[in-house]
Formats: sequence, structure tokens, C-alpha cells
Amino acid sequence: MIRRRHLVAAGALLPAFARAQTAAPPAPAMPSPGRRAWAAQVPQIRLGVLGGESESDRLGRYDAYRKLFEDTFGVPTRMFFASDYSGVQQAFAAKTLEIANMSPAAYAGVWLDTNGGVEPILVTKEPDGSTSYVALMYARADSGITKLEDMRGKSMAWSDPNSASGYLIPRAELRAAGINPEPGAFFSRTGFAGGHDQALVAVLQKQYDAGVCWSSGQGEESRGFSRGVLTAAVEKGLLDMKDLRIIWRSRPIQNGPIVVRADLPAAFKKDMVDFHLALPAAHPDIHKAVERGSAVGWVPTRHEDYAVFVDMRRAEATERRRRN
Repeated sequence: MIRRRHLVAAGALLPAFARAQTAAPPAPAMPSPGRRAWAAQVPQIRLGVLGGESESDRLGRYDAYRKLFEDTFGVPTRMFFASDYSGVQQAFAAKTLEIANMSPAAYAGVWLDTNGGVEPILVTKEPDGSTSYVALMYARADSGITKLEDMRGKSMAWSDPNSASGYLIPRAELRAAGINPEPGAFFSRTGFAGGHDQALVAVLQKQYDAGVCWSSGQGEESRGFSRGVLTAAVEKGLLDMKDLRIIWRSRPIQNGPIVVRADLPAAFKKDMVDFHLALPAAHPDIHKAVERGSAVGWVPTRHEDYAVFVDMRRAEATERRRRN
């Protein structure tokens, strides 16, 4: 596997993570059922689930996944539903989670908060072999906004301060393009909607002129592309893409990782890797429910693939201190 990482000047990065894939070896078999020696140190598995959906929707998508952990490893498995990105970050920092699928920026945040106390083990792979997605800026189709420049003097709904695609990446790219993303500069005002779904609703209800979300950026735009926030909204019947216009997209962004606590046993981490590498073939319905959209599985990843997001988080913190 060839890893490529593109960095830019501090504070204005844009990772163009596209990974060239060599012929992949066969996926490992699902780990054989049975209680492990690591259970003495990990008597239960606590799964972190990021916000953005209702709890009932998340329970419907993740409960079979949770039960498969129990059936495979013989330890109780619980789901921790966070209302926002910071909830999962705080749970990792408090060591009340063992594993979660995180956004790249959220991972960088908790890595900083815990002084390297978390570790990325796997990253989602797309059908073309890439491990990336994009941020899309959208406006209502009836707003008269057709391009980024039309947003001058308009209002922007950021998704979450810990979101790469919904906050950090767009701000970094705008700065790199000479646009100040702070309220009252290019935009008339900005605000946090509380998540990607909430930002979409706020734009559709005319509370803001535009929002930003994550997407594969591939496939049919009329279906909300092949994967992402818009895809899910279209599939649920909550959005007709005719009501939106995409006015900007970022460079490729490395997909978020599956993250474990760094202090957990190596045997636990290996079982987590083998479990997920085998999941798409062994339990395709569970994989589809958890990942949604076009992802075909996972490939190994490492902290160095997310170093650019750590740099971004540090740059944002420096900017906040400067303003205060």
C-alpha cells in the first residue's frame, strides 16, 4: 500500500489523501467466537457512536453490530450515544470508551486532549480504492446563490467545531484562498447548528444561507452522491436534491478512523482489526447498516495519516487565543 499525504502551510492545509491500492490480500476470517485473555483487562466493550441522528435511528443501525461484538468476544458490549462530537472525545479522555468510529478532526482533538492516548487502527475504503471524502458547501436552490463568491455578506451554518468537513477544513481552505471565515468579514454571520443534519435543516428552513457537510462527492448528485449526509437525507425522504445547489467543494479529506484507546492490550487491538476487516464479507448487512453508502470495507491506518488534522487543531487553538 502506498500512502501519500499532502501538507500545506500551517493553518491552511488541505489533505489530498488518495491512496493507491495494490492487490489486496484476502480478508481475514471473522475471529472465532470465545472469551479472550484480554477480557481480564477489558471486561466490557464500550462503543462510541457520534451524534447527527436520533437515538432510535442510531440504535437501529448499530444494535446488530453491538450484538456481534458480544457473540464474538464473549464480553458485554454497550453503545455510548453522544449528542455531538465532543461527547465521544470526552468519553475517550475519561477512559469510558474502548472503541469508536470518529471524524478525522475529532480524532485529532482527542489525541491532543489525551497526549496521544488514542490510536487509529482502520480507515474506510471506497470502491475505487480511495480512503477520502470531501466537504461540500450547499445553499438552497431558490436562494440565488450559485458560487462561493455569492456568499459574501451571507450567513453560514457550521456543523460542529470538532468536524473536519463541517468546520475545520472549509475554514482552512477559505483562508488559503484569501477569505477570512470569521463572522463579519466575508460572511455576515456564522453559527454552529449542532451537527451535519441540523445544519442541513437550518439551511432548508432559511435560518442560514448555506451549510457545509461531508460527502463522497462521487456518484449521482440527484441521489445526494454515493455516501454522506445528503445521501442519508435523500434515502430517508427528508431531502430532494432539486432543493439544494452545491456551490463549493474541498480537496479530498482522509476518511475518519476507527479509534481505540492506546493503553488497551495489543491482542484486543488485533481482534478489533480482524473483526472489521472480515465484517463486510462475513456480515454484509451489518456492515452496510454501520457504514451506509458506498464504502466497501476498511484498510489499516496510522496516526501519521492524521497529523495534518492535529496541525489544524493547533492552528485553530492559536487563532482563538489571538482573538481573545
